Amino acid sequence: MASFRPSDHIDSEPAPAELPKLGAVGFARFLWRQLTSMRTALVLLLLLALAAVPGSLVPQRSSDPNGVLQYQARDPEGFRILDSLGIFSTFSSPWFSAIYLLLFISLIGCVIPRSKHHFDALRARPPKTPARLSRLVGYTSVENPVDAETAVVTARKVLKGQGYRVERYGDSVSAERGYLRETGNLVFHTALIGVLAGVAIGGGFGYNGQRLLIEGEPFANVLADYDSFYPGPWVDSDTALEPFGLRLDAFDSAYEFDQNAGTWHPTDFEATMGVRERGGEWRAESLKVNSPLEVGGTQVYLLANGYAPVVTVRDPDGEVVFQQAVPFLATDGNLTSGGVIKVPDGLSDQVGMRGFFYPDAIALDSGALTSFSPNITENAVLTLLVYRGDLGLADGSGANVYSLDTENMEEIAGREDALALRIGDTVDLPDGMGTISLDGVANYVGLDIHHDPAQAWVLGFALTAVGGLLTSLFIPRRRMWIKVLPDGRIEYAGLARGEDPGLAAAVADLARAHTDALRAPRTTNIG
Repeated sequence: MASFRPSDHIDSEPAPAELPKLGAVGFARFLWRQLTSMRTALVLLLLLALAAVPGSLVPQRSSDPNGVLQYQARDPEGFRILDSLGIFSTFSSPWFSAIYLLLFISLIGCVIPRSKHHFDALRARPPKTPARLSRLVGYTSVENPVDAETAVVTARKVLKGQGYRVERYGDSVSAERGYLRETGNLVFHTALIGVLAGVAIGGGFGYNGQRLLIEGEPFANVLADYDSFYPGPWVDSDTALEPFGLRLDAFDSAYEFDQNAGTWHPTDFEATMGVRERGGEWRAESLKVNSPLEVGGTQVYLLANGYAPVVTVRDPDGEVVFQQAVPFLATDGNLTSGGVIKVPDGLSDQVGMRGFFYPDAIALDSGALTSFSPNITENAVLTLLVYRGDLGLADGSGANVYSLDTENMEEIAGREDALALRIGDTVDLPDGMGTISLDGVANYVGLDIHHDPAQAWVLGFALTAVGGLLTSLFIPRRRMWIKVLPDGRIEYAGLARGEDPGLAAAVADLARAHTDALRAPRTTNIG
């Protein structure tokens, strides 16, 4: 017997859901729509910001290679884990690049259809006047002091004078303005795409490198002269480097003593650089911390400074076997510095020395030395621990010039009998191996040399994005209507897209301006 109970009765079994089958094309279209939605673009932008956080928390190989080495020495196990995740190369890691590329595609997919829709809207006529203006914002009704035709013609003039696009529909006028708001929004997103593209191009075709440059020492912009060099993936290091030369002619620093904290604070650093470009002569340029040097389409930044003791090592016969300025790396704010001197040839055995340089040495109660200030004074002292043996240079592998491996070496001058030299002093090396002299102290600077071919484009797109954003935030989009009724009244009303707290006042101002124009005296031509 057939049941007459409805299928949707409360105690009936729910009907099985019948969904359309989604094929490969439909599934791809679904994924594309999800990727190119504004919601997805915002999520990807947030993810990109979060993905960039490690790049500011840990040193990066591209900008601070020495910091990476220090991190590795301080925490080898943690370094191994972070390095496997690409944390020390955050901005070139696969996961950061994937988010970057997805955001780029998402923004393009958002902007293209919105631009087409916006251009269609710009060509379209303002919408027809609604039948019931009384339901809209700022509704106002006044008595019409003139005939309907005059009121409509005057309404067109008033609305055009206020920057509206107008269209007449019978005895009413429809007007709208504020499309510049959406234009600004599209300009913002398009410029954001330009910024992303510029950063990608700059990262691909740009390079940066570091060089420690001692006073009087020249530098040529060739790969062999860099201490560390990080080219983009599309850079040909043999042809991409613009030929120019640099030389550190002088370095001036100024410090101020804080009486309350008892510490010295830097107030100014200035390096006088010799610069020579292709086919030119040497010229003097000033380089400061926040004022990079522009040369050959490349920016040269001042990152660090310190002292390089100038030492001379002689054998027992007085022959010079080593003579150069050796950079010591600062360990505190008063430029107490540590360094290594390696003498591989010329003596009876290979010699390595670990040293500390104190620009303004004073003795602590414990007897240890420290530097009272970062300025070179007559109290400057260089102390050295001396080792003899194998420096580990025979196998030809690279060695860190700032560290000394003493595994295969014997200490011949330790902490109790360390060598101490003031400027101009000469002391004997242990075991009659020769002498060492401190001839003077040179300044050095740490330079970061950065080339980004898209830098100007990124700046231009960034400024354009700011302009577009401000336009989209502060220009309201409004529609206004003026309608002349058969009973002799004129109605005014408005409508905004989104929140517009000033709309009601704008409608009142429009009604006032229109009424004043209607009541203004008119000139009559008498023929």
